[in-house]
Amino acid sequence: MKISVIRALIYCQKYVWTGIFIAIFLTACGYHFSGSGSLPAGIQTVAVEILKNRTSETGLENIVTNDLIFEFIQRGKTVQKNAKKADAVLSGVIESSSIATISRRGLQSPLERQIQITVSLKLTRSDNRVIWSSSGISDYEAYDVAADKQATDTNKHNALVTLSKRLSQKIYHRLTDNF
Repeated sequence: MKISVIRALIYCQKYVWTGIFIAIFLTACGYHFSGSGSLPAGIQTVAVEILKNRTSETGLENIVTNDLIFEFIQRGKTVQKNAKKADAVLSGVIESSSIATISRRGLQSPLERQIQITVSLKLTRSDNRVIWSSSGISDYEAYDVAADKQATDTNKHNALVTLSKRLSQKIYHRLTDNF
């Protein structure tokens, strides 16, 4: 009977030590979920300016700006309308958009295209000191080319909406990562 009690203790200790090791490993390596950090330099409130649009895509600046604001709010950050009431202002430029054919039905018949947009942003304090900046943030999304132009334009718009949401998430994660 004494032997079975000792075996039970050794058996339990093996799992306890494994659990302790995993807990120490995860906290020691600084593991955290991407984008779960805080804004840089102790910023609590942000104002997001409408991005400048240097592309030929009309209204793209509104789509991306609204998705950025939504991403901040969804993650529990305070977004101010008035830049003077915010700790910092996020501003930027949609630098470019490009469209490429990624599959063809024939030599002159595209089947699917891909749109890519590139954004540059900066986070500035009220004293005009730049806290964070990043240029060349880009992403792409594919869309189908239909037989008529109106359907293709609708598909392209839907791709831009999807792309904007994903790009806003990417921007938020870059802004809040503390690596």
